[in-house]
Amino acid sequence: MNFPILSSLILLPTIGALFLFFIKEKEGNNSTIKYVALFTTVVNFLISIYLWIAFDQSTSSFQFIEDRTWIKGFINYKVGVDGVSILFIILTTFITPLCIISVNNSIKNRLRDFLIAILIMESFMIGVFSAVDLVVFYLFFEAGLIPMFLIIGIWGGARRVYSAFKFFLYTLLGSVLMLVAIISIYWITGTTDVVQLYEIGIDVKYQNLLWLAFFSSFAVKTPMWPVHTWLPDAHVEAPTAGSVLLAAILLKMAGYGFIRFSLGLFPVASEVFTPLIYTLSVIAIIFTSLIALMQEDMKKLIAYSSVAHMGFVTLGIFTLQQQGIEGSIIQMISHGLVSAALFLTVGVVYDRMHSRLISTYGGLVSVIPKYSILFMLFALASLGLPGTSGFIGEFLILMGAFKDNFLVAVIASIGVILGAAYMLWLYKRVVFGKLLNEDLKKILDLNRSEYFILSCLAAPILFFGFYPDPLIKTIEVSVTDLINMHNTNIASK
Repeated sequence: MNFPILSSLILLPTIGALFLFFIKEKEGNNSTIKYVALFTTVVNFLISIYLWIAFDQSTSSFQFIEDRTWIKGFINYKVGVDGVSILFIILTTFITPLCIISVNNSIKNRLRDFLIAILIMESFMIGVFSAVDLVVFYLFFEAGLIPMFLIIGIWGGARRVYSAFKFFLYTLLGSVLMLVAIISIYWITGTTDVVQLYEIGIDVKYQNLLWLAFFSSFAVKTPMWPVHTWLPDAHVEAPTAGSVLLAAILLKMAGYGFIRFSLGLFPVASEVFTPLIYTLSVIAIIFTSLIALMQEDMKKLIAYSSVAHMGFVTLGIFTLQQQGIEGSIIQMISHGLVSAALFLTVGVVYDRMHSRLISTYGGLVSVIPKYSILFMLFALASLGLPGTSGFIGEFLILMGAFKDNFLVAVIASIGVILGAAYMLWLYKRVVFGKLLNEDLKKILDLNRSEYFILSCLAAPILFFGFYPDPLIKTIEVSVTDLINMHNTNIASK
């Protein structure tokens, strides 16, 4: 199509942010500011749905490609989507308007600036999933750090500055080697165009070092054990909307990077380092699940659960089995929805009680039943109950893992049991039991905006749990061709 639909998706949130910049923030203006931001993100979501409808699922080729010279002879602004990236774009455009609606109660000061940061971050995140050039990918990938750094550092909790700098330094330092690797790839091949690199391949003698350079960035962003320690601090201190974007979208950029670049560009190195990925993934699944069981802060528990769930994702990707990779993609989409919902449920009670400690609560089912029912759904989706999207992803990942390495799959399966333990233990302490805290008797159930947000997340979690076919059909051809390309490259080397 002639219309630059991907550039529109990338630029529209930034245009909305510029529009907000010229609206003076004063008393009585907050509604206008929110409506402008919400309108921008809803329009972007509708454009992304049109993109999905117009997408041809029968081919693995990149579609809606836009290719323009940026710096002659070095960087081309090249964007496009395939079956893998389009789902992450839709996830991004779906979650962002819900974040904007959620700020009603949580952001009390500098609302305009906060919404500008969210809108600019949406542009960068869509850019990451659209980029078909390594340099363009890197620029969007790293630029996303800046608005999240500001969101944590300005609107976060008591230790916000420490957490913001820890987040920034971990993720930035991890990406320095990736930049060196991108420059090296240009020096070796003369291009940074991903499609061309898939076709010509990269010499085997360079692959191991280049794979490790990309891994240094993706491992931190995922985050994989042992470079995961920035995540709990960032989540605890970030405002609710910041935690939602961090868990639902930002963590997925690294998983997407593993699929797009580690498997696609470095097939031989991916085979060599698969045991390393398996080891780190299994440790993340078991170790961080045990840590989650010990947490007294609800946000920190959910943060550690994110590390465990992303451990399943990296495990599935490197099985190099159809079910494993498809399961990893579906697990990332599901985790984006479920983790967003869980952080929002914590935000609901935090706005009322100003405490994230589990011990503050108990017996909520008798005073806020609507909240308790939705919280139960999200907790069950997180532990992978059949009938929820969480089950589909984990089941396919374990199927792929059993095909590739029986022992690794058996050990990873223990994580499913531990996931059930910490989520049910959390739910029992918060929702059931005696209502001992007198302040909880005055707590109000979900208001209209909270009920709307959580219902919007509950719907796809249940829909894709019972009918994952739209997701599988979108990614199937792209994953099949990725595996075939990978096997062909291995055989030829």
